[in-house]
Amino acid sequence: MTLSLPITPRTKVRRAPQRGSHERAVIDAILDEALICHVAFASEHGPVVIPTTHVRLGDHLYIHGSAASHMLRSLAGGIEVSICVTLLDALVLARTAFHHSVNYRSVVMFGRAELVEDAASKLAALAALIDRVAPHRSTACRPPNAKELGATTVLGLPIIEASAKIRSGPPLPDEGEDRALPYWAGVIPLHTTRGTPITAPDCTLAWPG
Repeated sequence: MTLSLPITPRTKVRRAPQRGSHERAVIDAILDEALICHVAFASEHGPVVIPTTHVRLGDHLYIHGSAASHMLRSLAGGIEVSICVTLLDALVLARTAFHHSVNYRSVVMFGRAELVEDAASKLAALAALIDRVAPHRSTACRPPNAKELGATTVLGLPIIEASAKIRSGPPLPDEGEDRALPYWAGVIPLHTTRGTPITAPDCTLAWPG
């Protein structure tokens, strides 16, 4: 794994460049924490953005879905794709409306996806996708059979052109007379947590966790 990705015209962080990073460790950490990514591509009907689950294995980000999916069929054809992942950490409230913001960690990737055709690699990627949603879940459910595997498309996007951008901390310091305005300023943290599992109506087993 390379320690840092090259800066390209598409990954150069132009706005607030001090918040940008091309370090793989930073990029990988954000990709690994997020549960959802957004996939952007151009179709015959115009630009499209689709949310989906993902998982990173080594130097590839994997997505999957129905073999009939228009998005996956388009990407498997070799068109350019951009994938974005965002973690929202806090709301940032300032004394002035102009300086309100959010704290976030994001990654934007570019490239061409690769179709995973080898059955063993495909099964490994699908197991990792399930385990990403719920740890060790791939061994606590029936794996895909041959028919289900054939009905599923798995794509991998090489992590070779990507950048991260991060904002953290309080609002920008107020200046001049704004500093004396009688309004609260600060940060409201946001957290995504797993709730108590709800057993399906037709399931007689207790949640194993």
